[in-house]
Amino acid sequence: MKPKPIHLRNLFTKFLKSPNFSTLIRKPHHYQPISSSSSSSSSTSLLKTNSSKPFFKPNDNINLLCKEKKFKEAIAILCNQKRLKESIQILESLHHSETKNIPFATIYSSLLQLCFDLRDLKLAKRIHDLINKTSAFVPGVFISNRLLDLYSKCGCLISARNAFDEMCERDICSWNTMISGYAKAGKLEEAYGLFEKMPERDNFSWSTMISGYVRRDRPREALNLFRSMQGKTNVKCNKFTVSSALAAISALPCRRFGKEIHGHILRTGLDSDTVVWSVLSDMYAKCGSLDEARYVFDRMLDRDVVTWTAMIGRYFEEKRWNEGFELFVEMLKSGIKPNDFTFAAVLNACSSQALEDVGRQVHGYMVRIASDPLSFAASALVHMYCKCGNIETAIRVFEGMSQPDLVSWTSLIAGYAQHGQPEKALSYFELMLKAGLKPDHVTFIGVLSACTHAGLVDKGLEYFHSITEKHGLTHTGNHYACVIDLLSRSGRFQEAEDIIDSMPMKPDKFLWASLLGGCKSFGNLKLAKRAAEVLFEIEPGNAATYVTLANIYASAGIWDEVASIRKTMDDRGVVKKPGSSWIKVYRQVHVFLVGDESHPRTKEIYDFLEDLSRRMKEEGYVPKTDYVLHDVEEEQKEQNLSYHSEKLAIAFGVIATPPGTPIKVFKNLRTCGDCHSAIKFISKIVAREITVRDSSRFHCFKDGKCSCGDFW
Repeated sequence: MKPKPIHLRNLFTKFLKSPNFSTLIRKPHHYQPISSSSSSSSSTSLLKTNSSKPFFKPNDNINLLCKEKKFKEAIAILCNQKRLKESIQILESLHHSETKNIPFATIYSSLLQLCFDLRDLKLAKRIHDLINKTSAFVPGVFISNRLLDLYSKCGCLISARNAFDEMCERDICSWNTMISGYAKAGKLEEAYGLFEKMPERDNFSWSTMISGYVRRDRPREALNLFRSMQGKTNVKCNKFTVSSALAAISALPCRRFGKEIHGHILRTGLDSDTVVWSVLSDMYAKCGSLDEARYVFDRMLDRDVVTWTAMIGRYFEEKRWNEGFELFVEMLKSGIKPNDFTFAAVLNACSSQALEDVGRQVHGYMVRIASDPLSFAASALVHMYCKCGNIETAIRVFEGMSQPDLVSWTSLIAGYAQHGQPEKALSYFELMLKAGLKPDHVTFIGVLSACTHAGLVDKGLEYFHSITEKHGLTHTGNHYACVIDLLSRSGRFQEAEDIIDSMPMKPDKFLWASLLGGCKSFGNLKLAKRAAEVLFEIEPGNAATYVTLANIYASAGIWDEVASIRKTMDDRGVVKKPGSSWIKVYRQVHVFLVGDESHPRTKEIYDFLEDLSRRMKEEGYVPKTDYVLHDVEEEQKEQNLSYHSEKLAIAFGVIATPPGTPIKVFKNLRTCGDCHSAIKFISKIVAREITVRDSSRFHCFKDGKCSCGDFW
C-alpha cells in the first residue's frame, strides 16, 4: 500500500513545538527523523546532516514556522556554540520565506558579534548583504556601528567606509570607529579628514588622532592637535590624551613642554593614575633628565614590575650602573617579583660591566624562584657568562635548556669565538642548523668572528657567501665589516678592496676601522691612509683613528708624520682615550691607568714588575718598542712599555692572591703587541692562568701560550 504523504506544515510545527528542540540543535549530525502517526517507516529528515545545505527549504510554505522566539532561540544556541555558518543558513531561510514584520535587530547583532570573534569577514559580508536585501528591516545606528567596528578592526577599511557612507543616521561612535580604523592603519589623512567633518568630538576622538600621529612618528602634528584640544572649553584632557601627548614629547624630545604638561597633570588631578605617572617618568628619561624621571618614579603610589623594570633599564641605558643595580636591590626588598624583562636587563648590565659575581647572584635568585629555563632571561644568562669569560658555566646553563632559542645558540657561538675556540663555535653553529633553527644576521656575525679570530679565511668566505646563497638572507654592513677584517688580518688586501668597491651599500665606520687595523699589522701605509681619510670624515673626533695611523707611521719610523698627526689632534681638540685595566680581588675592583701610581700598593707592584722584567729577559723576552709613539731612546721606550695598565693589574693580582690563583683582567682598549708578548712570559714565570679581556676578545694565557694563537 502506498504510504500517506507527510504534510510539511504540520511536520515543521511539531518540530518547533518539540521539547527536545534545543537538544536537536546541539547535535546537528545526529537528528532523528520525525515521522507522521500514520507511517513511521516513511519518515523524512527535517535537518540535513550536511551543514553546507540550508536547514530549511526556501520554497516550502513555512509561514507558520517563522515564529520569532523559536528562530531567535535557534540562532542563539548556534552562536553560543560558534556555529556561525549554520546560524546564517537559518537566517537565509527566513529571507527566502514570506515572513514579514519580524524584528531582526538582536539576531543580526548576535551574528555580527560572532563574526567579529571569529574574524570571519566573508560571512560578515553575507550578513551585510542580507541586511541590505531586507525591505522590512532598516538597520539602526547600533547595528551599523557594529558593522563598522567589525570591518575596521578586521582591516577591511573599504567595506567599513562603504557601510559608513550608507548610514542614514550617525552618532559620535560611528565617527570615532571610522577614524580609529583609519588611524590604526596609518591612513592619517583620511582619519583627519573625517575628524574635521565631525559635528561633535569627544575625548576618544582627540586621543585617537593624537596617538595615531605618535605611532606614525609625527610627534609635532600630535602636539599641535593636543594644543588645539586644550583650547576647547567643552573637552577636558583625560589620561589617554595626556599619555599620548607625553609620548609625542618623548619622541621629539622637548622637556620644556613636558614640564608644562606635568603641571597640567597636577592641576587636573590626573596624578593619581599610575599609567600617566609611568609615561611622565619615561618622558623625562627620554628628554635626558633621568633625575626628574626618578623623582616622578619615587612619587608613584602603585609601582608594578613593569614600572620598576623600566626605571632600572633607564639607568643602565645611561650607563649609571650602580644606581641601576641599587634600584634592582630596592625592588627585591619591596616584595615585587622580577619578571624576565627585569632579569634580562640586569644580566645584560652585568655583561657590559663584566660583573660575574653579581650575575651569579641573579642566577641563584632565578633558580630559587624556579624561573622558566626556556625564557629569554635564560638566554641572557648564557650571554652574561660568555661576556664575563666563564664559558664553562655558560655551556652548563645552555645544556640545561631543553629547547635553547636562537639567542642562546648565537650567544654561545659568539662566546666561543671570543674565547679563541673557533672550532667549537663553528661546531655549535652546525649543531644549531641540525636542530632546525634558522640563523639570523646576528648569528652570522658570531660565525664570521670565529673565522676572523682563527684566521680561517677560506672558511669565513664560504660562510659569508652562504648567507645569501644558502640561507636566503641579505648581507648587512656588519657582515661586510667582518669579512674585511678577516681578509685584512691575513694580508689579503686586494680581495678586501675588491669587496669594498663592489658593496651594494656605503661602507660604514666599522668596516674602515677593521681595514685600518689590518693595515697596522702588515704596515700597509697606502691603504691605511685611504681608510683613515674616510674615517676622519665620518667621525673626526674619534681618537682611535689618529692613534692607529700614528702607530703605523711609528712602526715604519716616519716620525715626522707621527708628529703631524699629534699636532692635528691638538688642533682639533681630539684627546686619546686613556687605557685602563681593572681586576677584582676579594670582591673589590682595582682600576689602573698607564703609569698609575695612585694604588696603595704601588711600590710593591713596581718592584715586582722590575724583578719580573729581569726574569722575562732571561727567558728570551724582547720588548717591542715600535708600540711606543714617541721618538725617544730605546731605554725610555722600554720603561714606557713596562707600566701599561694591564701589566700593573696583573702584577697586583699576582702579589695580592695565593699562588696558583687564576687571574682575570679587563681592559677598555685593544691589548698592544708588546703586552701580549709579555703576558705570555709572565704566565709561565708565575705559573698562573691569566685571562685578559680587551675590547676585541678574550686572551687566555697559560704556560707561555695564548688561546688566540697570536692571531687577534
